[in-house]
Amino acid sequence: MTIRQALPQDAVPAARLLYDALHDVAHQLTGEENEQDVLPVLEQYFAAEDGRLSHRQALVKEVDGEVAGVIVVYGGDEIAKLDQPILDRLRRLTNDPSLKLDKESDEDEYYIDTLSVSPRFGGRGIGTELIRAAEERARERGYHKNAMAVVTDNTRAYALYQRLGYEVDKEIMINGHVYYHMVKHV
Repeated sequence: MTIRQALPQDAVPAARLLYDALHDVAHQLTGEENEQDVLPVLEQYFAAEDGRLSHRQALVKEVDGEVAGVIVVYGGDEIAKLDQPILDRLRRLTNDPSLKLDKESDEDEYYIDTLSVSPRFGGRGIGTELIRAAEERARERGYHKNAMAVVTDNTRAYALYQRLGYEVDKEIMINGHVYYHMVKHV
């Protein structure tokens, strides 16, 4: 069992995990309406060298050679560059050059965009391990604050993040839903 930098070949299992965590936001970020259409786009995003959901922004937890969990993290000051491939795709699909994505992160934080653990590996502390790995990466990259957004009705995730020392500092809107923006100084 190891946590490692994600690789392009992790795209298929990672896309499934990303979809499970993102739900309607996955549809927003891909511009697709059906799950069977969203998954291949998430795979493309993950396999790509650039972008918010690229393997380069992800760590995976591997158990017996299988991707059991994924965490996508990046500096809030990098989001304009990281969102560009997604925006380019969405602007082409919608023919709307002014289309924008919701602002999730602040510039001074290392942002946990997505965390997902396969149900087959739930309850083993994998989510906690991935968050701690993200906190370590934040310190290595010179960030003093980690942050994440959790939808207000996800009480299980909210409780985990509180146990790990994260506190709500504000509410934000993502794809029409209210999320708690939670921070921890690392």
